[in-house]
Amino acid sequence: MSFSNLNYHIVFSTKERRPFLQGDAALRLPEYIGGIIKELGGIPLVVNGPADHMHVVAVLTPKTALMDCVKSIKGASSKWVHETFRDLADFDWQDGYAAFTVSRSALDKVVEYVQAQQEHHRKISFQEELIGLLKRHGVQYDERYVFG
Repeated sequence: MSFSNLNYHIVFSTKERRPFLQGDAALRLPEYIGGIIKELGGIPLVVNGPADHMHVVAVLTPKTALMDCVKSIKGASSKWVHETFRDLADFDWQDGYAAFTVSRSALDKVVEYVQAQQEHHRKISFQEELIGLLKRHGVQYDERYVFG
């Protein structure tokens, strides 16, 4: 037998960080992404974000590489947005993503943080948030390529 507890906090933005995620799309997309995660064998804990990016906290299976999970989430959700919201024909996700492992002891705090995204972004921009997350997790980056 193999046992795992792979908790992830994944962040990705809309193309050019455009504020596509509003109204009905913003309300329905997190649930749809949660369904994709379930289809991949994972457990969505919270999916939420403001108009220009999405946060996903989920328990993922070791059977699928993280990169493949994110590719499936972004690809299937983008297709669904185009089919469901015809007025969002220009919608797409930005290339790339940020992903962080989350220890069980910190998981509740990360879930609360993601649940409060709309309030959080009244005080801080996505760029400031992402740079802060990268620094907090010790991820080396070149700022020229973070938002390119």
